[in-house]
Amino acid sequence: MDNNRVIIKETEVLSDNWYVLNKITFDYLRNDGVWQTQIRESYDRGNGAAVFMFNKQTQNIILIRQFRMPSFLNGNESGFLIETCAGLLDKDNPEDCIKKEIREETGYQIQKVTKVFEAYMTPGAVTEQLHCFIAEYSDAMKLEQGGGLAHEQEDIEVLEMPFTDAIELLNTGKITDAKTIMLLQYAIIHKLMG
Repeated sequence: MDNNRVIIKETEVLSDNWYVLNKITFDYLRNDGVWQTQIRESYDRGNGAAVFMFNKQTQNIILIRQFRMPSFLNGNESGFLIETCAGLLDKDNPEDCIKKEIREETGYQIQKVTKVFEAYMTPGAVTEQLHCFIAEYSDAMKLEQGGGLAHEQEDIEVLEMPFTDAIELLNTGKITDAKTIMLLQYAIIHKLMG
């Protein structure tokens, strides 16, 4: 990292269980020219990819529903979120990752995905950069049931619904996942559904 306004003085690993939580002490050169020592925690879970799956012919899209412990702890009574298909890159490039996640989570075999943007989801605390894609699907591409991988403790419900129903869920606050909101808005702005 080349930044003449940041000097990292110490990095302490606070947790290396599921992902890595670091405590970083650094000197930061403020806009007013004063150096200031700051301490921040940074959660490193790797980068990820997400996809908006749509069928222009039927005007349907594919979303998923799964339990998310942090949302449950923050007051989401059920803990379930409606989301776009997504996953961590691990050692894959973003395109290969999202094709693999589509197959595992939804059961569809997609050949062509198009990258539309990248975003930091929680830049104040999490290092993850999300690569966002769009992909058309058809019924002929459905090869398996989907639902995720048992060894990754995934229990995913596949939701195929009219695009208009998803927009209603968005507008009524029933979709609260940031990547899903961004990809639905991308679809609206770019008129992907007609």
